[in-house]
Amino acid sequence: MTAGATELARECERLRVENRQLQRAVSSHALIDQAIGAVIVLGRIRQDEAWGVLRDVSQRTNTKLSLIAEHVLKFAQGGDLPQPELDEFRRALERNRIGSRTGR
Repeated sequence: MTAGATELARECERLRVENRQLQRAVSSHALIDQAIGAVIVLGRIRQDEAWGVLRDVSQRTNTKLSLIAEHVLKFAQGGDLPQPELDEFRRALERNRIGSRTGR
């Protein structure tokens, strides 16, 4: 392989990796957006509050946000939410309700 061909092969591989990363990011974003919608309905809260609930549950349970989103969507469809996530979900909703009442 010539130097030019080697560089082209490296660039092609770099672009393949970047493409896979972008595809995962788009899928994850769509999943999180759907979960935000579910939290809005379940918690009867605003979009920014629903985002905060998902983020809080993720941080406080040390679980990736995309996995929390997946679990919340299953929960919204009648499935189970792992107990630590369910407990934190309820606390996060309550924190948001209190914050909304105090103007936070």
